[in-house]
Amino acid sequence: MEYDQSLPNGLRIAELDIAPTALTPAFPVLRQLRPHLDFDAYIALVDAMKTQGYRVFCLFEHDQVVAYIGFAKQVNLYYGNFVWVYDLVTDEVKQGKGYGKLLLSCVETLAREEAQDCIVLSSGFAREGAHKFYENAMDYQKISYVFKKDLR
Repeated sequence: MEYDQSLPNGLRIAELDIAPTALTPAFPVLRQLRPHLDFDAYIALVDAMKTQGYRVFCLFEHDQVVAYIGFAKQVNLYYGNFVWVYDLVTDEVKQGKGYGKLLLSCVETLAREEAQDCIVLSSGFAREGAHKFYENAMDYQKISYVFKKDLR
């Protein structure tokens, strides 16, 4: 683990190693956001994503994972140097406690320290509560739609 920060009230934000044993306690929370994945598919995808700089930070409450964020630094002509947040989820029984805000704020701080231009994420249409969180609590702007075409 490279990042590990203790917070008040038994909370801690820590970076997980990209290894099956380290990721095992995070999977039940991540699966709430990505229910189509089983554990083996999750591990295989994360293993492939680590070559692209994918990192996983979790918020622990008394040593139990209660929130998960997966992200990577990227560069393109539209955003410049940026952080793409692939996954952000708080355990459904722990939502409303500010845990997602703690994790996203942590990544924002790291991005600033690493001279990134912005943070970018996408969120499905049905996740209206998440949209309000991004816009109202985190001051993010809706700037575009993301389009997808399945090839299989």
